[in-house]
Amino acid sequence: MNDLLHATLSGLQNGLTSLPLGSAMDNTETWQQQFLQSGLPELQDIAREMGNLQSLLSSGSLSATAVGHSLNMLGDQTSQVSHHAPADLKADLLKLADTLRRHGHDLLAHAAG
Repeated sequence: MNDLLHATLSGLQNGLTSLPLGSAMDNTETWQQQFLQSGLPELQDIAREMGNLQSLLSSGSLSATAVGHSLNMLGDQTSQVSHHAPADLKADLLKLADTLRRHGHDLLAHAAG
């Protein structure tokens, strides 16, 4: 999971548009499967929101507002899960949560502007 977390962080660091849609879909699919199989309700909630994000990204008409809200939700959920994560994952999970929320807020600001 550590490698996947680093790959996700690395992919998001350069902004949402630098990440090819196919790579983003593959990445969210991998996370979603791991979380659904975890048996942990909080991870399954994240998996459901990832499914929502995948639907938004593949709908054919991207809504910056809807994607922004989904990224914010994923950021909040990731932050909550990080409190119970092993010490070696906690910092990266918090960084991922902040990155997701930052991109979500940027999209919402862009949509409103």
